[in-house]
Amino acid sequence: MTDLLKPSLTRRSVLQAAAVGAVGINPALRAAVYAQGSDAPEKKEVKIGFIPLTDCASVVMASVLGIDKKYGVTIIPSKEASWAGVRDKLVNGELDFAHVLYGLIYGVHLGTSGPKKDMAILMTLNNNGQAITLSKKLADKGAVDGAGLAKLMASEKREYTFAQTFPTGTHAMWLYYWLAANGINPMSDAKVITVPPPQMVANMRIGNMDGFCVGEPWNHRAIMDGIGITAVTTQDIWKDHPEKVLGTTAEFTQKYPNTARAVTAAILEAGKWIDASLANKNKMAETIAGKAYVNTSVDAINQRILGRYQNGMGKTWDDPNYMKFSGDGAVNFPYLSDGMWFLTQHKRWGLLKEHPDYLAVAKQVNKIDIYKQAASAAKISVPKDVLRTSKLIDGTVWDGKDPKKYADSFKVHA
Repeated sequence: MTDLLKPSLTRRSVLQAAAVGAVGINPALRAAVYAQGSDAPEKKEVKIGFIPLTDCASVVMASVLGIDKKYGVTIIPSKEASWAGVRDKLVNGELDFAHVLYGLIYGVHLGTSGPKKDMAILMTLNNNGQAITLSKKLADKGAVDGAGLAKLMASEKREYTFAQTFPTGTHAMWLYYWLAANGINPMSDAKVITVPPPQMVANMRIGNMDGFCVGEPWNHRAIMDGIGITAVTTQDIWKDHPEKVLGTTAEFTQKYPNTARAVTAAILEAGKWIDASLANKNKMAETIAGKAYVNTSVDAINQRILGRYQNGMGKTWDDPNYMKFSGDGAVNFPYLSDGMWFLTQHKRWGLLKEHPDYLAVAKQVNKIDIYKQAASAAKISVPKDVLRTSKLIDGTVWDGKDPKKYADSFKVHA
């Protein structure tokens, strides 16, 4: 009897077919090869931590739609309270993987954001879709953008407080980059505090900060609640910037390589499903708005996920560079240059005292081989180059080719 006629595989094929039907992806038993023999996932059930943010969507939908089962694993999403909590649980093994900040993984790997441990990034979960919110009180005084904020801070001498979500994370780096691009040194001209994403709006409401950088839906929520305005989107700071990643420890990828590949493939396919249609995006918004996930109203999520933006002062626009989850792999590839960029900013702001070997660290952390195997299984295209070129809001171009020179080139730094 051939393998495909064995009863266990017949039952598995029914499960896979059901998952395929649920997500509308070409039916095939392509995962069967990964569900038997030496390619079988070593760990069948995996716990993936996430923070209540819109960009946890592909992790959640891989589980909810049963895409994980196609690859022989069961994803258990685990709602976490803070990025520091995610870090600790990843490091001590309470979580197998996490929806996590790019710079957090690099910070742990180099020991700049807690205990040093070798870490791994398997894929980028999304591009774009974060923002910087300024309080309505500041906006009423003319601080509606970077130039307005700089002018107000120069004229009104007091301590200004801004919040980010983790010291080496993406939101800290977007906030610092934007402030510096407007002539404000975040290290000397302002006080910067760390606040977990779901607590941003409540903290602004009681006056704990003048502005914050966070992921959606919390920027839009601040507008809906009448307490903040969107001063800039992160895609305006860096179009198609890397954001959250699928992170784990290097130890996990060595011990469970097949599991790492299977989970990555499932989440890749879920991201492709989200980006495939308006109906899918709406279904995703309805799902993750629930109490088990982001715990907010659907309308706080589904406007910006469709690129429908408002700034809280009457301006509305359709943004083509809204949050993306796939782009047929363009979003998901763990470019070495993306990882290196965070290191250049960590050096710029004094989080790293010396220049690291930028390329060597990126090669250690970003598991391109596992990604390519997963992309092949999920039928996702792989870019030809491990570096990419981007132009940021201040006109500087980042291509990953001379990170030391780039890190030292900024006029505003720690």
